[in-house]
Amino acid sequence: MTAQILDGNDIAQKEMQTIKQSVEERQRQGLRAPGLAVILVGNDPASKLYVQKKRNACHAVGFHSQAHDYPADLPEDTLLNKIDELNDSAHIDGILVQLPLPSHISTEKVLERIAPHKDVDGFHPYNLGKLAQNQPGLRPCTPCGIMTLLSHTSVNLQGAQACMVGASRIVGRPMALELLNHEATISICHRFTKDVPYHVSKADILIVAVGQPQLVKGDWIKPGAVVIDVGINRLTDGRIVGDVDFEQAKSRAAWLTPVPGGVGPMTVVSLLKNTLMAAN
Repeated sequence: MTAQILDGNDIAQKEMQTIKQSVEERQRQGLRAPGLAVILVGNDPASKLYVQKKRNACHAVGFHSQAHDYPADLPEDTLLNKIDELNDSAHIDGILVQLPLPSHISTEKVLERIAPHKDVDGFHPYNLGKLAQNQPGLRPCTPCGIMTLLSHTSVNLQGAQACMVGASRIVGRPMALELLNHEATISICHRFTKDVPYHVSKADILIVAVGQPQLVKGDWIKPGAVVIDVGINRLTDGRIVGDVDFEQAKSRAAWLTPVPGGVGPMTVVSLLKNTLMAAN
């Protein structure tokens, strides 16, 4: 068996074309383009790269993008005041604060300060609560992007056995809710789980997001499974790899995401879709 590759770049480009057409339709109706404000605090290289990708994507689909870049020593109150200002802005539909934040700033306080209807990252407790009630509106971007990837496979989620390796609030927990809302049967592995390979081996759908390079080996994977690798890790030799051993996995899985070029582009597309939804 050789896995079919779930090309996130290709799927994302098609999704972005649809978004661009929706923006053009809004403008034909006399409505303004959706507006997204992206806040970056500090000089973390990875965060700067992610933010630039998001801003480039906004430009590509015709969104109005505002950049708010601050030094790492920005006072927490100043950031909260800026969020209040953006909450009140009639030209901004979505607010994104790039994580992680410097240690002196409370992530919880910042995320809860964003108005729920402008929370295009989907991290506000209100939006997570809506997802838990199977009434999703603005959804966490990476899980939402993964659901789009899954829709491009032949897998039937209803009744499928799914395994989520990683229980973060950004990916693991909301991903489990997305799958549950589509009537899959879910197991979640975390750092205290005993015998992770056993749980992985039972999964028709395997999603891995732990930040440990090539943690999941090929012989753990159920033949014919759909494998979604969220991890992105740089090795000492400069190579970028996922949390799944790609070379081993591709001889077992039916579908497999590459790293990079799999989940990452879909996360950005989901951010754009959330912003368009907020504008509409």
